[in-house]
Amino acid sequence: MSELTTKYEALYIIKPDIDEASKKELVNYFDEVLTSNGATITESKDWAKRRFAYEIKKYREGIYHLVEFEADNADSVDEFNRLARINDNILRHLITKVED
Repeated sequence: MSELTTKYEALYIIKPDIDEASKKELVNYFDEVLTSNGATITESKDWAKRRFAYEIKKYREGIYHLVEFEADNADSVDEFNRLARINDNILRHLITKVED
């Protein structure tokens, strides 16, 4: 990647009642959203199911998933944000820029 490459972390919380096959499909879909928009994924891993401090959309727990990636432009971040906002299986998401 070039000198203008920026490192990001995307953390999203998946509904806890989703079945394993659907969860895997969802994770693959969002990884593909990033890569098809020019990002390079360095790591995509589950953080397991965790209990919330407060209720989110009537759920008391969720499955956390972390994706670390690099991108030359913000297209992948913008598209990930847009699609995560409208996906019913994602309760919350956050993308942060990682400083060196």
